[in-house]
Amino acid sequence: MATSGQAESGQRKRQRPARQQGASQRQAGNQRRKVRPGDDIGVIPVLARAAREVETAVQKGPLKPANRARFQVAALLLREERTRVKGDKSLTEAERANEQKRLDGLAGILAKTAARDTSLIAMLADDAPVTAAARALRRDLLIAAGVELSPDELIITTEPKPIDKQVEKQVVPASVRAMQMSNPFLAPDFSAVAHKPATINRLGNWELIEPLFRSFEYGAGGGAATMDLPEATSLRTQGDLEMMRHQARFVEEVKKGHRTFLLADEPGLGKTAQALLAAHVSNSYPLLVVVPNVVKTNWAREVELWTPGRTATVVHGDGNDVDAFSDVVIVNYEILDRHVGWLGRFGFKGMVVDEAHFIKNLKSERSKHVLALSKSIRAAYPKALMMALTGTPLINSIEDFRAIWQFLGWIDDKKPLPQLMDKLEETGLTPADFGFFAEARRAVVDMGIVRRKKVDVAADIPARRVADIPVELDDDLGRSIRAAEAALTARLVERFNRVRGLKPDASDNELIRVVAHAELEESKGATTGENVFTMVRRIGQAKATLAADYTSQLARSVGKVVFFAKHIDVMDVAEEHFARVGLKSVSIRGDQSAKARQNAIDSFESDPDVAIVVASLTAAGVGLNLQAASNVVLAELSWTSAEQTQAIDRVHRIGQELPVTAWRIIAAHTIDARIAELIDSKAGLAARALDGSDVDVAAESNIQLEALSSLLRDALAEGGNRYSDRALAGSE
Repeated sequence: MATSGQAESGQRKRQRPARQQGASQRQAGNQRRKVRPGDDIGVIPVLARAAREVETAVQKGPLKPANRARFQVAALLLREERTRVKGDKSLTEAERANEQKRLDGLAGILAKTAARDTSLIAMLADDAPVTAAARALRRDLLIAAGVELSPDELIITTEPKPIDKQVEKQVVPASVRAMQMSNPFLAPDFSAVAHKPATINRLGNWELIEPLFRSFEYGAGGGAATMDLPEATSLRTQGDLEMMRHQARFVEEVKKGHRTFLLADEPGLGKTAQALLAAHVSNSYPLLVVVPNVVKTNWAREVELWTPGRTATVVHGDGNDVDAFSDVVIVNYEILDRHVGWLGRFGFKGMVVDEAHFIKNLKSERSKHVLALSKSIRAAYPKALMMALTGTPLINSIEDFRAIWQFLGWIDDKKPLPQLMDKLEETGLTPADFGFFAEARRAVVDMGIVRRKKVDVAADIPARRVADIPVELDDDLGRSIRAAEAALTARLVERFNRVRGLKPDASDNELIRVVAHAELEESKGATTGENVFTMVRRIGQAKATLAADYTSQLARSVGKVVFFAKHIDVMDVAEEHFARVGLKSVSIRGDQSAKARQNAIDSFESDPDVAIVVASLTAAGVGLNLQAASNVVLAELSWTSAEQTQAIDRVHRIGQELPVTAWRIIAAHTIDARIAELIDSKAGLAARALDGSDVDVAAESNIQLEALSSLLRDALAEGGNRYSDRALAGSE
């Protein structure tokens, strides 16, 4: 009969966590293991039979899960038996040496087996999971070996699976549910003919992924890694815009039926437009676009610009405002974890990944999500348009290609997929043959690599252009800015109504000008409160990190970049961001000595490690030569067109061999966008006055006054009371 102490001990043992209890059981089993007598009885003969079974199986072909578990259990029991033999004091030294010799022989069999199938090596890691089936097999082998097991060791328990945090995060927007209810069945795709495997299988047993990567190091022969493209038949688009010649040639290739592309053009050559036009000519709708947060608003605008008649929806947060009936769904990397579920079942016929170097780390969650979406889209629609856009497909090593090629469906984690394999078979070469690298590189390039540099297409693009990048200010600071703008507009409307009462016969335009002028004069002298100047400064602060992030991406794509800002605090935020992401920058400010300023300029010009110069619009906008760069980022807007032009001309000057692009970061849905339009109209005025242009321009010369007038004019057109309500809601 068990004593009360023994019963209590047994109860405590049953209450141990499953993993701890299992470990103690194995340790106890090793200490008391006794084997019944006999020539072919014991742990070693049983392990030998298990090892031979796995060895035979791996020779015949890919291992099934049962044999993989048998290999793992045999290796684990071998370790346990070796430990037991070393510590068994009842064995003589001769007996111990004999047992160790037998165990070494078993270890040799398992090592040869793992050499044939290297994936087995991962099962020997200390953190390799041991399934319930493997634990049951361990129990059965020990029983067959005549080992006495405790009752607890005879019972195999399974631990509950942990809740997948990603599953917990998943959301399905209401609009998506409505769309699915309206069309619950996706039409099957019979358009793709089943792939016909290559008739020759010379490369079936070759390891090809690494040789393909190496081909881009050894097989270049001085040639650019870009596929041959047909000549364009037309430069006009559906929206009556005109493509540049290099863009039109790419679109022509899509018209011919090509569907997978690594579009690696340098920034400024219009990759976004090319992707959207490719989707249009191939009718790849609905289209999924995955982008960095800083450019997702710009993508929505570009959809409207290049493919009029097509609609776009941008996924924010949990997607409560998503329009699932849109043609283009735009989502940023940072929130993919919440939406990957419904996106994978949506029925997309195309997928574009912008800044595709973001997925180069295959272990990152965003890479896993992107690759999972790609796989599901290609499986459901084999002719899907798949495009990876990046000016820097390679950042650290040739291995950076791996994730992008997997996304495009050219390779999987082990081998080339059928279409690429056929191209390699057609070369008639193997990695051991002379000339394989050059031919293999061409085969991959022909899968859809397109790379053009500005210098290659200089005749296609303007010598200088300004490109706007609208960004959403969707944080607390952004919301407070919109509330302040609503309050300012409400104040203008209220003042307009008062003046209207005093001057009932005056025209609206005259009263708008009077009210805007009065507001502007008060703002210039104000030391407290919200006005147009404080609002513009707060917008600059809110854009600072977004602008710095875009500049970082640009610097990694094209090299040196000039970052312009108006305010010191915006420059400080930018410099801190560049240091945080590992980019070296120098600064040009108004409080510097002439020597310090020249040292910064010289470093930017001659030091290859200096990627960015952070410059003040007022201090660096004139008299400096910064033509080591051909890209400018305007993080804050000036109040004059001339000041913006002067800043761009620090780069666009005599001696500059490349077309120059100025990227203006615009806060969407704020007064920032109005100011940008007004600056452009003043540039038009110069063109009209000096160059004979017939561009329509604004009559008012003061941008500050025009910005306020524009706010008031729009408010009156929409109904002024609406702005009073919005201002009240913002204050609450």
